[in-house]
Amino acid sequence: MTTTPGTPPGTQARLALVTCAELPDLDPDDAPLRPALEARGIATDVVVWDDPTVDWGTYPHVLIRSTWDYTHRPAQFADWTRRVERSSVLLNPSPVVTWNIDKTYLRDLESAGVPTVPTIWLDPARNFNSRAIHTRFPAFGDFVVKPTVSAGSRDTGRYRADETPQRSQAIMHARNLLGVGRWVMIQRYLRQVDTVGETALVFVEGEYSHAVHKGALLSGPYKEGSDEGILYRDEKMSPADPSDAELELARKVVAELPGILGLDGPLLYARVDLIPDDEGDPVLLELELAEPSLFFAHAPGSVERFADAVAARVRG
Repeated sequence: MTTTPGTPPGTQARLALVTCAELPDLDPDDAPLRPALEARGIATDVVVWDDPTVDWGTYPHVLIRSTWDYTHRPAQFADWTRRVERSSVLLNPSPVVTWNIDKTYLRDLESAGVPTVPTIWLDPARNFNSRAIHTRFPAFGDFVVKPTVSAGSRDTGRYRADETPQRSQAIMHARNLLGVGRWVMIQRYLRQVDTVGETALVFVEGEYSHAVHKGALLSGPYKEGSDEGILYRDEKMSPADPSDAELELARKVVAELPGILGLDGPLLYARVDLIPDDEGDPVLLELELAEPSLFFAHAPGSVERFADAVAARVRG
């Protein structure tokens, strides 16, 4: 177990802040959360999620943060969330996390009337050959190939539909993912992402807290091994004031969650990632309910708001 300095001597930790072995002291953006919680009387430990020596029963509450290596072992991670909930309150709950770690959740939101990026889904059980994959690519413009379980744009590539070599690369990319049993998403690349970018809106206890602007990440085809040894691709971010349309859509997404997931109240945290479609209207790219960066450094007062919400949950 990794216990970093900060827990007062003789005080039993009431909250585990969960990370991965590569970030044993949390992601730097989360670092201000510990003193903010301790200022509110909440003692904390930083704990690695797959550390076999951890006794999760010693923590009444467990808060998932930077567990970003789970994408290589999603089934193990989902099982870990269920084990934790046998003895502790997991923030957010295990069924929510399990639903959210696979981007097929977008189909549930689309069915609920949320506008999403149009997506073709490839099931590895279908044994698609190269021609079948090829016919599912767009006929023009750029498109994206990525697995449904991924974080930080890992294992993701952007391709030009009108260039035969890139279509061939995209086929190989999809086949390699399908070949190891991973579901694949094919999405048309919405061109305004390059000029307008992406807006990530953070919600705490169902209420809008703050937003950041994220620049475009994908510039070309996926290169085998390019993500080896990294947790996520670096992003260029800045504070954002979301438009009325973005706020309206993000609130709709959050409002749909109780009905979809059978919740009896708001989630502690949610991040809604939006991009503009070709007409400039926002559409949902991703909904992050498991382990999202919350970008405290880009929003003054945001860590205090989040710490208040966490403290209220821990105190019951």
